[in-house]
Amino acid sequence: MTVEQQTSSAPARRRTRRDEIIEIAVGLFAARGYHGVSMDDIGSAAGVTGPALYHHFAGKEAMLVAALIPVSEGLLEGGRARVAAHPEGARAALESLIDFHVEFALANPAVIALHLHELDRLPEEPRRQIRRLQRLYVEEWVNVLTDLRPELAAGEARVLAHAAFGLMNSTPFLGGEVERERRAALLREATLAALVGQR
Repeated sequence: MTVEQQTSSAPARRRTRRDEIIEIAVGLFAARGYHGVSMDDIGSAAGVTGPALYHHFAGKEAMLVAALIPVSEGLLEGGRARVAAHPEGARAALESLIDFHVEFALANPAVIALHLHELDRLPEEPRRQIRRLQRLYVEEWVNVLTDLRPELAAGEARVLAHAAFGLMNSTPFLGGEVERERRAALLREATLAALVGQR
């Protein structure tokens, strides 16, 4: 499941061959590292010749940009939609944000690995764009947290938000030992406890 499929504000679009190639490239980059994968490797996994990939992408760097920018856009769009859907209170908005991000994390471990390990491979402009989108997404969490917990300064809420992302983004890599629905429930419970404590 992609971020685009998880946002409630837009219907899922039909997957294209380009989407399939990006997904294959993301999996390879996450497994072997950016420098451990060639265009020929991606072409072989996708069932096309390496040179044929250049009809879709200028190179590996362009694939990385095409993979990461839509994810950051989708997180921001989805986060904003979750907050807007819960005008009745900050607690409901926070729980909805947690649900949204947990589902993203469990569905996209390879994308999370790319964000953690390969973002600095990007040229300055797309890297700055992704960082900006990420900051805006964090601020959605900060606004909800400071509404829910007025004793928190914005900087303190930001610390908690980043800690929550670390919690939600790390455990999807564990896999198999605990079934998916139970993993999601544990992640939601732990993240909510970390953000609101005994309140």
